[in-house]
Amino acid sequence: MRDQFSDTQTFRKPAVTSKGGIVAAQSGKAARVGAEVLAAGGDCVDAVIATTFALGVLEPWMSGAGGGGAMVLYRAREDRYEVIDYGMRAPLSLRPEDYPLTGGAASDIFPWPRVKDDRNIHGPGAIAVPGVVAGMEEAHRRHAKLPWKELVSPSIALAGEGLAVDWWTTLMISSAAVDLRRYPASAAAYLMDGLPPNAPWGIKAKVRMPQERLQATMAQLASAGPRDFYEGDLAKNLASDIQAAGGALSVEDLAAFRAHLREPLVIPYRGGKVFATPELTAGPTLSRTLGLLQEHLKPARGTPDAAAYVAYASALQAAYRERLKDMGDQDGRRSLGADALAPACTTHFSVVDRDGNMAAVTQTLLSSFGSRFVSGQTGLTMNNGIMWFDPTPGTPNSLAPGKRCLTNYTPVLTQASDGRRAAIGASGGRRILPAVSQLVSFVMDYGMDLDATIHQPRIDASEGAVVIGDVRLPMPARDALSAQFDYEEARIQTLPMKFACPSIVLRDGDTNSGATEVFQPWSEAVAEG
Repeated sequence: MRDQFSDTQTFRKPAVTSKGGIVAAQSGKAARVGAEVLAAGGDCVDAVIATTFALGVLEPWMSGAGGGGAMVLYRAREDRYEVIDYGMRAPLSLRPEDYPLTGGAASDIFPWPRVKDDRNIHGPGAIAVPGVVAGMEEAHRRHAKLPWKELVSPSIALAGEGLAVDWWTTLMISSAAVDLRRYPASAAAYLMDGLPPNAPWGIKAKVRMPQERLQATMAQLASAGPRDFYEGDLAKNLASDIQAAGGALSVEDLAAFRAHLREPLVIPYRGGKVFATPELTAGPTLSRTLGLLQEHLKPARGTPDAAAYVAYASALQAAYRERLKDMGDQDGRRSLGADALAPACTTHFSVVDRDGNMAAVTQTLLSSFGSRFVSGQTGLTMNNGIMWFDPTPGTPNSLAPGKRCLTNYTPVLTQASDGRRAAIGASGGRRILPAVSQLVSFVMDYGMDLDATIHQPRIDASEGAVVIGDVRLPMPARDALSAQFDYEEARIQTLPMKFACPSIVLRDGDTNSGATEVFQPWSEAVAEG
């Protein structure tokens, strides 16, 4: 045995099928909020907004109003695709000289040189201008049927219940506790006597962490509207907390922020199309990956064979080399990332409604618990988007005031040659792109349904020369990968995750289906009604 864990244990999480709408998310409880909105007559976008704010309360280490993201939308009546980009950007008052290099490597996700006091990784100096509320504002303005207040209200009730402590909550808080305890409001929100809370042993026992400040913030956001976050009392409270602690984010930074409607990146593939996020996301790298797959992958009937997995690995490595060259990362290290050192803090969910409108939504705080800084007056856990920038001066991705963040996420919508449409995405930092690429292939190359798609073993090829294979891969595929690559094996597990965590919906005619990562303990696809 390679370690102490069982190699014979098996898990399944069946796909859900319905004539009604479906929300597939990393939190089944948040997905249920979105599904209830659909059942009440809401549009796909109404479900997106309600699910977004519920996720920010239920899994605050992954996303929330303190983060950013992007969504790809399909509007069935107009047969139109669009992207709403609400990615974070550096504050205008940020000073690069406040991030001096000290030598050695950074201690989190990216292989940047280390900054004094890890100022770009945790604490108020790591906070970029958050975009989630602006993204929801733009989506609501364009497409929503239901009032803003009605869509934010479920998150108020959830915050009033407090953060429920189970073994997954304990595990996630423990993973960041060493930094959470540095900041008083963070310690008050997530620690008990300076330590992570323990899940109760008793079957009827309940442990909940109070979230009164977050509840008040969500109530203010519901009643005053989204611009209050950027121009009103919420903006003032947020900026004052961050500046009082030594950060740069100002009310002027917040007031100037807007989400942007963008044309999706349209990628022809196998007689169909893939619609991805453009510009500073992994969408362009996905385009290159799928182009190589279309050239070199020759799909057979059934499921991917050994040659297919070799094609996946080759295409992904080639695409990543080009991406990282453009980013200026040419140091030739065996691992081009440092993903194993710290979990990326991202959530992805996908939505389809009864009318065929679809959404793929990815949102993030970047690291687990983002900056680990909680704003005391708002109860919001803030991002550490400044870590996306290379602190070395003079590179394409160097830190600068007002600069947009380069991100790894890539939510996509697909339109296959057989008429089926899917919304696909994942969380997991650099591991997102390999997962999305293979999931697109499973659906579009092999015609898989979602139950087969979510249970099909995958590889990861985001770490330079290393290809990581799921131990469940068929032996011929493992042998072929071992013969051609620096090959390692890992099992799908809850933490640390070695592969990305997807949530998918699919529409075939007037029938919808949804599926989520089998090993994510909270994830669920929930149908309306």
